[in-house]
Amino acid sequence: MQDVIVIGGSYAGMAAALQLARARRKVLVIDAGQRRNRFASHSHGFLGQDGAEPNRIWAEARRQLEAYPTVDWVEGTASGITGRRDDFRVTLDNGEALSGRRILLATGVADQLPDIPGISERWGQTVFHCPYCHGYELDQGRIGVIATGPMSLHQAQLLPEWGEVTFLMNDALTLDPDQRDDLRRRGVTIEETPIAKITGTAEVKLQDGRTLSFAGLFTATRTEPSGPLAEATGCTLVETPMGSQILTGDTKETSIPGIFACGDVARAPHSVSLAVGDGAWAGAQLHRSLVWPEG
Repeated sequence: MQDVIVIGGSYAGMAAALQLARARRKVLVIDAGQRRNRFASHSHGFLGQDGAEPNRIWAEARRQLEAYPTVDWVEGTASGITGRRDDFRVTLDNGEALSGRRILLATGVADQLPDIPGISERWGQTVFHCPYCHGYELDQGRIGVIATGPMSLHQAQLLPEWGEVTFLMNDALTLDPDQRDDLRRRGVTIEETPIAKITGTAEVKLQDGRTLSFAGLFTATRTEPSGPLAEATGCTLVETPMGSQILTGDTKETSIPGIFACGDVARAPHSVSLAVGDGAWAGAQLHRSLVWPEG
């Protein structure tokens, strides 16, 4: 019987597990190996690791975590959760069943990219979602913002801090006169012609035959929890401007007693730094729930 089973071995899950390990609690981490930033060559904006390769950050974090004798690590995918607080069972896709007093969902999210040929191949390389993570490296070059919905306006308003911006509407939303005036005051070019495909490094071919070249592209993806586990278990989901996420309270506990959630799957906006902070808080709150179970 584990004190806590952490489902998700990325930044938030490991940050939570570290707090519990340092309280000498028995922790099992289940990792499916699908980190959200696995497509990026470098991670930026994470204090002490700025510019490091995501794989190196993750591998070193795992090495440090597994140095604690109360931590176990399982590579696999959790397919089901049954039971109740103090007596949960997690089933893996290979049929193995594991027992724990508490569950932490740190499964991360999946990004839904716009349906544009060529965009998925460049995701994390020259197509991004977070300017704080990737804007500086574009060296104030030309930036294209591909509209997907209302959040795209926010991106187009913010990104002139990092370069000359073209807002590629792509028939995704309609701007009112005040919004258009605001963008023009910020120096943003509004391009109405739909996108045909993305080629080269970050070249956008429009349906009228023109090609626009950029240093990088940004788009506001819609996110959903990675896999159906949270919803199938009965955890309440909530809609945010960025997509759906698991509903949690201040202690990171979900709508099901004894099941907690942290990281991108349980908060917005998203970054490695924010995921680590959220995971550390969740780990402390999980420990408190074990110390004061009546609370």
